[in-house]
Amino acid sequence: MFLTTRNPDVLGLTNRVNRLLSDTLGSFDWQLRDSATAAWVPPVDILEEADAIRIMAEVPGIDPKDVKISVEGNVLTIHGTKQQIAEERTERVHRYERTYGAFERTFTLPATVDANNIKAGYEHGVLTVTLPKVEQAKPRQIAVQVVSK
Repeated sequence: MFLTTRNPDVLGLTNRVNRLLSDTLGSFDWQLRDSATAAWVPPVDILEEADAIRIMAEVPGIDPKDVKISVEGNVLTIHGTKQQIAEERTERVHRYERTYGAFERTFTLPATVDANNIKAGYEHGVLTVTLPKVEQAKPRQIAVQVVSK
């Protein structure tokens, strides 16, 4: 049996990508919560569309009833727990890499988000939080008027 470990160069690449994203999306102030109570941090994708911002969190194995989403002021918090199911095994275990326990992610919302109409859905282990934009922030077409003299 061959066991592989992570390449140390990957960490450097990850740090560079995180810096690039922070520089690009810095105005949104998306923050990774540093919490002593968080056992693991689910990765997220943040996409901006014309009428909404979507946060998609990878949370496989989590029961949707174990996820809580709250908004306080301009801060969105996603909190949940991934339960470890005890399995009785007769074979020897060589490695445990999956993580369990509580997690929490917080995001500072831009002023363009309509916090009263945030929606969340869960499908195939992905939690999608849709943050609709306020009407003033949505792009609109402006008709060109022909002025004749």
